[in-house]
Amino acid sequence: MFKNKIISIVVPAHNEQKLIQKVLQSIPHWVDHIYVVDDYSLDATSEKVRERMASDTRIQLIRHEENRGVGAAICSGYKASLENQVDIAVVMAGDAQMDPDNLESLILPVAEEDVDYTKGNRLFQGKAWEIIPRHRYIGNSILSLLTKIASGYWHVADTQCGYTAISNKAMKAVDLDNVYPRYGMPNDLLVKLNIADCSVRDVPVRPVYNVGEISEIRISRVVITISRLLLRCFFSRLVEKYVIRDFHPLVFFYTLGLIAFPAGFITGVYLFLFRIFSGPVSATSALFSAFLIISGLQFLLFAMWFDMENNKNLKG
Repeated sequence: MFKNKIISIVVPAHNEQKLIQKVLQSIPHWVDHIYVVDDYSLDATSEKVRERMASDTRIQLIRHEENRGVGAAICSGYKASLENQVDIAVVMAGDAQMDPDNLESLILPVAEEDVDYTKGNRLFQGKAWEIIPRHRYIGNSILSLLTKIASGYWHVADTQCGYTAISNKAMKAVDLDNVYPRYGMPNDLLVKLNIADCSVRDVPVRPVYNVGEISEIRISRVVITISRLLLRCFFSRLVEKYVIRDFHPLVFFYTLGLIAFPAGFITGVYLFLFRIFSGPVSATSALFSAFLIISGLQFLLFAMWFDMENNKNLKG
């Protein structure tokens, strides 16, 4: 136990035979349960886990009979945690990229300050730009910005960091069967936590790379896939929080902004191309396009400001 709280570690693993034992050996003695979720590995991951189980009775192996994705693996670990009345569940991936020295600082806000969800932020480290591969750093930055808008947690960053701790209350507040099952899971979960009015805090963690991990992520594909997911999540959050549950005028601002800005931008591009290839355009048309762009941006910025103010209380 930690601070009189029952703690579990959820270890999603897919083809992690090389590093899974290193991860399990690094978990502190005060952790009560360790759920290794083998997401249909084709290597010896399960065998390596069973070897470790012989000397560590806290470990329980959960094996998926088909590859369902890292998000589904984490949710399987959350469900096992709820069944065993765990107070706080922490995710530590099976690739040894999550420093166990950061475990206590990640758990403390949930254990002592009633924060519902904490997530690691590797960008607090001044040398993150030098440690994290550049293409991943840039992709992470883009997705972090989009996740701020979609989730309503404007104070969080490094949204792709999977090193997280979640309270029993927050696990129960989310429909775990409907969480996105693959790499977009942390982004989707943040949106669902916001809808459930759960508090979230970023905690500095050390970025770990080049320890022998093998990444299956294709950045270009992931950015496009998660961007589409976040677009759907954004509209579902607006409808749930600001239309169904309690109407808020920011819906009007977002609606007008999402109509005016694209219309003005498309019109402006058309007029620009027309000017190059066909000849002069009227001043009225150019002014109208500029008016739509400026008005659209203003509506969007006002909507975001309203959203930030409305979610201030969820800053853990």
